[in-house]
Amino acid sequence: MSFVYGGYAGKILRVNLTSGDIKKEELDQQMASKFLGGNGLAAHFLYHELAPGIDPLGPENKVLIFTGPVAGTILPLCSRVGVFSKSPLTGLFFDSYAGGNFAPELKFAGYDGIIIEGEAKSPVYLWIDDDNVSLRPAESIWGRYTYATQNAIKKDLGDESIQVGCIGPAGEKLSRIAGVFFGVRAAGRGGLGAVLGAKKLKAIAVRGSKDITVSDLNGLIKLTGEILEIIRKHPVAGKSYYEYGTTPNMASNNMAGILGTRNWQVEEFEGTSRIDGDAMRQKTLIKSKACYNCPMMCGKLCLVKDGPYKGALTEGPEYETLFSLGSLCGIDSLEAITLGDRLCDELGFDSISAGAAIAFAMECFEKGIVNRNDTDGLELNFGNHEAMIALLEKMAKREGLGDILAEGTARAAIRLGAESLAIHMRGLEPAGHSARGLKGMGLGYAVSTRGGSHHDPRPKGEYSGQIDRRTPSGKGEYVAKINNMTALEDSMIMCHMAENFLGFFDLTEMHVKAINSVTGIGYDLNDVRKLGERVWNLERAFNVREGVRRENDTLPNRFLTEPIPSGPSQGLYITPEVLEKMKDDYYQIRGWDLKTGIPKEAKLRELGLEDVIMDLWG
Repeated sequence: MSFVYGGYAGKILRVNLTSGDIKKEELDQQMASKFLGGNGLAAHFLYHELAPGIDPLGPENKVLIFTGPVAGTILPLCSRVGVFSKSPLTGLFFDSYAGGNFAPELKFAGYDGIIIEGEAKSPVYLWIDDDNVSLRPAESIWGRYTYATQNAIKKDLGDESIQVGCIGPAGEKLSRIAGVFFGVRAAGRGGLGAVLGAKKLKAIAVRGSKDITVSDLNGLIKLTGEILEIIRKHPVAGKSYYEYGTTPNMASNNMAGILGTRNWQVEEFEGTSRIDGDAMRQKTLIKSKACYNCPMMCGKLCLVKDGPYKGALTEGPEYETLFSLGSLCGIDSLEAITLGDRLCDELGFDSISAGAAIAFAMECFEKGIVNRNDTDGLELNFGNHEAMIALLEKMAKREGLGDILAEGTARAAIRLGAESLAIHMRGLEPAGHSARGLKGMGLGYAVSTRGGSHHDPRPKGEYSGQIDRRTPSGKGEYVAKINNMTALEDSMIMCHMAENFLGFFDLTEMHVKAINSVTGIGYDLNDVRKLGERVWNLERAFNVREGVRRENDTLPNRFLTEPIPSGPSQGLYITPEVLEKMKDDYYQIRGWDLKTGIPKEAKLRELGLEDVIMDLWG
């Protein structure tokens, strides 16, 4: 039976690295309408195909690389690819996303996603050329940096237009903060690069030539025109992103006193003006770049033009890297951060977790927990950018203290006996958005399925002033709406930059029109809200099955006991009592058991997740 919904290729590629078997499976239409694509489909497959308690770095784990139904169409901001697995960093369900051109190319080749299972005996890469799919030896590129890997594969296959996703040395050496890199874009978070490294899958290369059929082309053209006009007139989506990308957050967050600095000991950084968006435009910016079919061009190609780091070229750093390698480490050298960003991309690290691990180590050094004997002579003080660069390389090589930090902050803290200084949620280091100064982010981090991810709670509603960031009141409903919106958009897969013109904390009729004009499924607004809620609850069910309960929905001790010490947000924090009250509100809105945090049987039935009930409730 042919697949009737538009936008879909209608096929999933299943690759068993142990046996070498490659199968093309039909995508079930009912499953597609229930979970849409991307995050939703991946959550369904991982929940039903992974046994609880498996080793994330063992052959039993699987990596899914999925697109959504809107990928490869004329809709802007819809070119993202998702990587999904059980995370070696958190031990839980994890989804990470990257922009660029890989997702459309995979769709053009005729596949909605890839399921990778088993473990190869020796390094390989996967070559997808429309209907011709094969595993090819990768010993000659094992050990290479990400950009060199991509270039070598394109040369080997004789086509520079091929799209490649790969891991770097960090993933090969099983760093739990290693990402998967698609061109210059990173699905960085959660250590999923290490899962591919354990499987000895160096890369996936794809070339496609097929068309994508949509359900209502005229409707899609009309909607696309409306979206482009909205973007053109929007002060952020149509102007600021083109000029600055996400870098203005450095100045605005510092001005509000909510910029994580020196491992979150303070939330103001005196060196912000030397590493913010204006500094980038004046000193390093070459040009703006865009993902596939996107008018916003938020990517920034930057070059260090003089000094000891002269010649460092990178697409970035964007806000999160300016924060993690900059203020969080007390570093005010834009040139060093630019090189650090390039190193993270080349070595294959998540720049947020890498910077957070270094910031943690710097605080340990300044407090005497580690010394120069532990650091191989590095003076690991806050602000020492030479030490930051050196430590990134040691982390990739798994040398000395770098070997410990490559495991991520949570495990490093246990090794060093410094757990009180470790800033993480469920093992994932938080992004550059204050849990103390943004009460919604604080609750969102605590209940996030991923941990310290800024894509589950999302801060824009509070930044905009539409939501009062200083009060815990109403944050349960606010965070639940954002979670549902995120899960739906990650199932489309749509870039979260769209929130600037679609709204910060709820789904809209424009989401419905986008999905329906492409697929023809015929959702209404309530349907897409329920779909997002369904996916979020399935992720929660996966984590519950792995042992997550109410007591695990928490924040680092520093955020619960130490108020912000100075600045415009001085005195703000979330007491344990306030967090528990916000969790009560959130669980009640969610339909979760107040004592355990497990989704109730009635809620699971309402969402059509009857097959989960026995696992969670017996």
